[in-house]
Amino acid sequence: MNEILLREQTKGFLNEDIGTGDLSANLIFDREARGKGGFTAKTDGIVCGLFLIKTVYEVYGDYDASVRLYFKDGDRVKKGELLAESEGSVITLLSCERIILNLMQRLSGIATISRTLVDNLNDPSIKVVDTRKTLPGLRMLDKYAVICGGAYNHRMGLYDGVMLKDNHIAFAGGIREAVKKAKDSLGHTVKVEVETETAAQVKEAAAAGADIIMFDNRTPEEVKELVKLVPENIITEVSGGITPETIGKFRGCGAHIISTGFMTHTVTPMDISFNTIGGGKL
Repeated sequence: MNEILLREQTKGFLNEDIGTGDLSANLIFDREARGKGGFTAKTDGIVCGLFLIKTVYEVYGDYDASVRLYFKDGDRVKKGELLAESEGSVITLLSCERIILNLMQRLSGIATISRTLVDNLNDPSIKVVDTRKTLPGLRMLDKYAVICGGAYNHRMGLYDGVMLKDNHIAFAGGIREAVKKAKDSLGHTVKVEVETETAAQVKEAAAAGADIIMFDNRTPEEVKELVKLVPENIITEVSGGITPETIGKFRGCGAHIISTGFMTHTVTPMDISFNTIGGGKL
């Protein structure tokens, strides 16, 4: 986790929601009023984003607020369990409440579906990885949640890996031409991945020196045949249409990787609430 980027992003989250100030909290309470509250799971799932509670308070400017965590990111939690407690300025607790909940609920939802995908595949020989289908501005956090759910990250962006998809190949004039142009300019530490749909394309990608070959939108039966065409030194990846309902069909298919955008673009947030503990006085 890039702490500097996280704090910069959190400033943006606070500016968007609070603007020039929280009218509701500031009109009712003074800065000295203190309170206590708890974050509670309203559904079962994998919790993620607990560290954000303290981060949001501090970026808001309140370093005196205290936070006690009862779980760690990646833990399985049950409905009704108290996840964390915070104590501090009532204005801080109220002004930061929604931002914290929005983030924790989304990240916990991603972690939960990531764990479901891994469990449904039930094949330790295949890594389940995410894609770039993340919410703009939240990629770092979305991908962190994937890891907390027990899955893995694909490339973070266009800058840290070469993936030659159908349009790259079409514009370049073919797989061989696209791979050659990429490899002629790359350093030795960057891999080249090629997206394929047919046996002929798989053979061409292997002959061209691809480091990773993706089988795009292929059935489990097709994948089992396509992996036979790939030399052992080349990583194989399955992608396209992978959901919690379909991923189990690829168990034992022989590929090294299954990538899916489902865990980050089809997110059901985990229901988490924040409620006062002990009440207080105006």
